[in-house]
Amino acid sequence: MTEITLDFAKQGGLIPVIVTDYQTGQVLMLAYMNQESYDLTLKTKEMHYWSRSRQEIWHKGETSGHFQKVKSIKTDCDCDTLLVAVEQIGAACHTGAYSCFFNDIL
Repeated sequence: MTEITLDFAKQGGLIPVIVTDYQTGQVLMLAYMNQESYDLTLKTKEMHYWSRSRQEIWHKGETSGHFQKVKSIKTDCDCDTLLVAVEQIGAACHTGAYSCFFNDIL
C-alpha cells in the first residue's frame, strides 16, 4: 500500500467520499470526511464521516446498526476525493433504502 497524503485543505477541511457496494459496484451514498474521521476509518476499518449538519464525527451504523465495513479505499488524481468500497450491513440511506440514489430524474 502506498502512503498518500489527502488534500483536506483544498475544500475547507472536508473531502467528498463516494461509497459503493464492494460486490456489485452500486453507488450507495456520498458523504464527507475530515482528517479525524478518515484516521478513524483507517484504524477501525469501518466508515466514519463528518456530519456537516451536526458538526461532529459520525460512525456509520452506530445508532442504526447499518455499519459499513471497508473493503477498499481509492483516491482520485488530485487526492481530494475518495472512492470507498464497503460491505454494507443493512441500508445505507437514512430513509431505509439500500442506496441513497433511488430517485429517477431522467
